[in-house]
Amino acid sequence: MKKKLLSFLLLFSLLINPVMAAEELLYNENSVDIQAVETSQESKYTDYAKMYVGEDKYEKFNRKIFNINNKLNKFVARPVHILWSSIMPKCGMNGIRNAYNNIEYPKRLASCIIQRDGKGIKTETMRFLTNTTLGLGGLFDPADKIFKIKPTNENMEQALCKCKVGSGSYLVMPCLNSCTPRSLCGRVLEAALDPSVYIATPITTLVKFGLMVNRTSYMQPLAHLIETTYADPYDIHKKLFGMENYIRNENLDREDLVNIEKELIEEGDSKLAEKMIEGLGEGNDLSGAAANITQDNLSDILPLGKNAAKEISEDIKPDIILKDYKPQCPIVDSMRTAFFDKPEVDKSIWNELSVWNRCFSKRIKSGAVNIAENKPDYHFKYILQKDKTAPIVIFYPSIGEGAGNHHSVIFAKLFYDAGYSVIMQGSHFNWEFVKSMPDGYFPGMPNKDCLYVKQVSMKILENLNEKYGIQPQFKTVVGTSFGAMASLFLAESESKENTLGIKNYIAISPPIDLVYALEQVDKNGDELDNSSENVKRKTAVTAAKILQLLELKDSVKNFNLETLPFSEEEGKLITTFILRQKLSDLIFTLEKAPKDKKSDIYKMVNNMNYKDYAEKYLLDGKTLNDIEYETSLYSIANYLNTHDNYKIYHSLDDYFVNKNQIAKLKQITGKQMTCLNCGAHLGYLYRKEFENSLINDISLN
Repeated sequence: MKKKLLSFLLLFSLLINPVMAAEELLYNENSVDIQAVETSQESKYTDYAKMYVGEDKYEKFNRKIFNINNKLNKFVARPVHILWSSIMPKCGMNGIRNAYNNIEYPKRLASCIIQRDGKGIKTETMRFLTNTTLGLGGLFDPADKIFKIKPTNENMEQALCKCKVGSGSYLVMPCLNSCTPRSLCGRVLEAALDPSVYIATPITTLVKFGLMVNRTSYMQPLAHLIETTYADPYDIHKKLFGMENYIRNENLDREDLVNIEKELIEEGDSKLAEKMIEGLGEGNDLSGAAANITQDNLSDILPLGKNAAKEISEDIKPDIILKDYKPQCPIVDSMRTAFFDKPEVDKSIWNELSVWNRCFSKRIKSGAVNIAENKPDYHFKYILQKDKTAPIVIFYPSIGEGAGNHHSVIFAKLFYDAGYSVIMQGSHFNWEFVKSMPDGYFPGMPNKDCLYVKQVSMKILENLNEKYGIQPQFKTVVGTSFGAMASLFLAESESKENTLGIKNYIAISPPIDLVYALEQVDKNGDELDNSSENVKRKTAVTAAKILQLLELKDSVKNFNLETLPFSEEEGKLITTFILRQKLSDLIFTLEKAPKDKKSDIYKMVNNMNYKDYAEKYLLDGKTLNDIEYETSLYSIANYLNTHDNYKIYHSLDDYFVNKNQIAKLKQITGKQMTCLNCGAHLGYLYRKEFENSLINDISLN
């Protein structure tokens, strides 16, 4: 469950690289003001870990055990799992897992009986009898595949919860990771219900060991994902454990949340969608950097005259029409970026741990370059064509993303199939990027960020040339969202001195005015009722919907969902969680915290938004108004107006921009900008209309 939930969240991350080193962090002038933080009585933003597992009373102990468990997993368990996954094909592993789940019928039955859950008793008994007979002892699951009898997935902790037994404090135990006293008691009771406990023979022990290895191997991808994605794996592990437990104990995983909400969306959101398309988000007045660019200033560099922006803003014609898109609201439409996927990327008869798995994502290699002395190496991903002169794409992802994020892999497949070698860098707002940069680097000023991004790209190209002797015919830079903005500022910088030899640049949904985009991120978070008593359940319901949506995707052939089963508030919950997690990882890296106790960092983080980040790290005595112009695309308007080696994609209902900003950018860029009628922020990536246009842009013909 945790892997599915995390994977879905990461797909939206537009939401991910090696674990933060364990060295002790020292304080500097930007470190946490502990005394000031401790005076804060409440967090401005939701502390999800505290909300679901309570106060972490034993944090110092828990973190030590967590680190020990990680090392045991990395050096002991993972090699065993890799060996096992390389011996047993995926279908065999799945069959054994099904059989193991079938054997666990007594514990689920006992839990249902204690909870007086008649429906659960019936369901589990029917599943056990069906899978034991028709499923050949449980190797297959005809109860689900044929008869659509879904498992209840009950355990003894849920029974104890139903009996009003308190959970107790959050604990990390050797080899068990996250748990509570209640969950430990539940595991003891489950062990008592396992018949094999009372049969101590070498054969039984060997079989049990094999079953355990097979079962635990499915957790390795999640463990690796957490280790390589987050600056503080302990914190995200705690959040996921608490959320999963709450969903199970409240039986939210058994409610049909998706279909109910789907009907509500189809019946109730049509007017809202029409309104959002007509209004194209909020702010039809000039705002943000647009206010700093007067009509007179624009007329100095634009051939259209000072009244052109007004004329365009009244009638912006989209260049690409997404037919039958069925918009909901921009923030939910943006979440459709999760549909940007290609099944063949991970297609293999072998488990993803297997050394024989040679699907596309497993053929992508890792590399490292050193940027600053006495700093960790920066890690990147790449896949090369056999032809050493093949053209190359350098990809800059969305804000906070790591080099190996899902979208980068999908884009890499598109470009690789088109004949390109591909380099995947992480976002310069990503914690690992910042950790590899010189001291004093704080991301967020595009004109400065692009210099660091350029330096990393140059080092990577030199590294691959030295290692493989590549001599690309030409180079293309492609970026999405925050990475798209960096690519345009890089293009302007390279137009003065082309040190990288880039031929063209493609920017997909770049923020036009970074200050305005920052305000929209904070606004979505501030509009949520973080102090409500219902926020815990609302968040869990949203997470449960994500899980059910993933189960549908896994079980339904040719799964195609035209709308997402989320309300606007739920969309804000998800996107705010993701963006705040990225901010949290960055601040965690920038700040210098004690080795074993980091709760004070999170007291600060949960009282900060993106505006607070800018004021603390970027302004240096200035105000946001002072930096509006230099952090907007208007500051490179002269380049955009006089060059044609770039392409910009934008949807007209992107909530990170407003209509006047789109109008002004269209006025500056002309035919170099392609507008889509809807799709919000990157919510159009999966559409064939966009993909065909992008492939045409990079066509080698």
